[in-house]
Amino acid sequence: MNVKIQSIHFDATEKLQEFIEKKVAKLEKTFEDISNAEVQLKVVKPATAQNKETSLEVTVPGQKLFVEKTCDTFEEGVDLCVDAMKVQLTKFKEKTRKM
Repeated sequence: MNVKIQSIHFDATEKLQEFIEKKVAKLEKTFEDISNAEVQLKVVKPATAQNKETSLEVTVPGQKLFVEKTCDTFEEGVDLCVDAMKVQLTKFKEKTRKM
């Protein structure tokens, strides 16, 4: 699986990038045929609480699945996105089995 990380309006640290890659890689346990995963990190102005926007787009055969969360930290956002994506992947997997 190819993981692409985009940080908009700031530079993501090595530690944050490693954290994201580790978390996103766990999605392959839920669904094996993921070809791409794109993570976008965005700081929303003005700088208030809940100003870190994290979005996760996963490409599976014939479809793209998308999740977006806004949190205090990017780590929390990535956790929530990965959890929500696991649910979507499980539903997608069940749908493809029924066909």
